Amino acid sequence: MGRGDLTNAEWDRLESFLPRGGARGGRWSDHRRVINGVLYRVRTGVQWRDLPERFGPWETVYKRHRRWSADGTWAMLLSKVQAAEDHAGRIDWDVSVDSTAVRAHQHAAGARKAPPAAVVQRGQPGGRTRRSGAAETGRPAGGGGQIGECLGRSRGGFTTKIHLAAEGRCRPLALVLTPGHYGDGPQLERVLEQISVPRTGVGRPRSRPDHVLADKAYTSRSNRRYLRRRGIRHTIPERLDQQTHRRNRGSRGGRPTGFDSEHYKKRNTVERAINRLKGFRAVATRYEKRAYIYLGTVTLAALLIWLRT
Repeated sequence: MGRGDLTNAEWDRLESFLPRGGARGGRWSDHRRVINGVLYRVRTGVQWRDLPERFGPWETVYKRHRRWSADGTWAMLLSKVQAAEDHAGRIDWDVSVDSTAVRAHQHAAGARKAPPAAVVQRGQPGGRTRRSGAAETGRPAGGGGQIGECLGRSRGGFTTKIHLAAEGRCRPLALVLTPGHYGDGPQLERVLEQISVPRTGVGRPRSRPDHVLADKAYTSRSNRRYLRRRGIRHTIPERLDQQTHRRNRGSRGGRPTGFDSEHYKKRNTVERAINRLKGFRAVATRYEKRAYIYLGTVTLAALLIWLRT
């Protein structure tokens, strides 16, 4: 076992959830070796062709990662681990929301505008093909283009923004990608809608946090209405211009928003979760041309955080 590879305990937690057979009834290459190869690349950020030979052919490792990013296997593994942690009572449901901008390497640009080939969805009768939900995330109808691949222009070049919700122990609960120039506030609802932790027994997945903490970028009225409608308590500071506008309107401005400065100190959990994610070099710099493959990379990094925290 090399540095950064899955330990025996981590492998035991994942092995039972992995697919049993390959395409067209064939057999997969050894799952553990291939996953360790993907982890090596996510941790170091090397080119796929430069993977050490102990992980087998680099094409096998890359294609497995691409396929599992498209059909949602990485997201499924993350949800299984989250469900086990929730069942054991080890999730702090005081959730913090924030985003981080990621510099896209020059090789991340130039994807073809045509959407990638459809993948075979596991469990579909007759081997029908359709694009998975993970592959469609953030992609317009017809696919392709800078916005469709979550690439935004900035002074430094192309950037991608990762919006995430982190639970109280600095572990990512939900991930959303947008182009780098997109604002944070409009993505709050989309990020919280991605929270879905399955129950190990009977019942619907848990999707509602006990409390939401966010900075001033999320202080819009629409966000506060959305949180009140779902019955979610929240701690979000109000911007100075909003306070001034409310006071100028007098009684028509409404009541001041409640703010617990002591509870707000806990918002650093999402910043620490971002630091953990960016400890993986393939997350801190985006090299993938396709947004769904980069989302799979970030999801795998989040999975490893859950396994090792």
